[in-house]
Amino acid sequence: MSRTASAVAIIIAASISTPANAVLPAPVKAMIDAAIASGNKQDVQAVAKLAKATNPDDHAEIDAIMSSFNKQLAAKAEAELREKQEAGFFEHWKGQGELGGFRSTGNTSNLGLSGGIKLAKDAIKWRLNFLARADYQRSAGVTTRDQLSATIEPNYKFDESLYAYGLAQFERDRFQGYSARYTVSGGLGYELVKTKDLRLAIKAGPAIRITDFADGESKSSLAALVGLDLDWKISDHLKFSHDAGGTYASDAKGFTSAVAVIDSDNTTFNATSALDAKLLGSLSARFSYTIEHETNPAAGSIKTDTLSRATLVYDF
Repeated sequence: MSRTASAVAIIIAASISTPANAVLPAPVKAMIDAAIASGNKQDVQAVAKLAKATNPDDHAEIDAIMSSFNKQLAAKAEAELREKQEAGFFEHWKGQGELGGFRSTGNTSNLGLSGGIKLAKDAIKWRLNFLARADYQRSAGVTTRDQLSATIEPNYKFDESLYAYGLAQFERDRFQGYSARYTVSGGLGYELVKTKDLRLAIKAGPAIRITDFADGESKSSLAALVGLDLDWKISDHLKFSHDAGGTYASDAKGFTSAVAVIDSDNTTFNATSALDAKLLGSLSARFSYTIEHETNPAAGSIKTDTLSRATLVYDF
């Protein structure tokens, strides 16, 4: 829990009063207060239910505590909503910076440096995501890995689960046969599962892709884009994520981190699994594995690449 959330939870706990003729045993009251201080509504409800079951004569006092707690939560939610509505564009951004190393197999087999940055802003009816990543390596004075991608994706939320997305992406990977690739897409996304610890979302829509190949040729494709995102908070210190996508488009490869693009000429599959382990404060260690497969890659390239990364991640 953040310092701000902890402070709010303490204020809520301190502000909740009990009836003047309170007879609730002190240990039971202390247990409820501890749950309230945690700020977890489900924990508070579970403790209150247990307290009622073990103290049937004190239902009125427990109900009074819960009523006050719920009012405080409603006031806090209303204040957060108002703050989001009044916030400017440059407020309430969250992000991650990532730096470490990688090992690749496929078109190149080597060790190198990997870095990335992720920014996200979540507002009332919309959210905006930005992601950039680079992998680079030189061996004996020769560049053996030079991969770069940058993606911006705005979302408009129709309700808690359904949203419309737009996507613009730039990629460069000369060892896969292209010097630049641009993808523009728009469509619908849906969050199939959305809980405190688990999120599963899918999205799909038409796409336009323009590829500038390393040999100087250029090609445009009308394609379909599909993607899947899974985030699972295993514990307070461990998180698993899996992104998979397939791209169906002429001589085009799948969008990194859960996007796919498919055409009769070439099918690309991209899947990334990552495990984050919290180290200290905002610092985590991340281990990830990526598989990229094309049924019809550019001339001189093989079909499957893998990339194993070990990086440090800082949340801000």
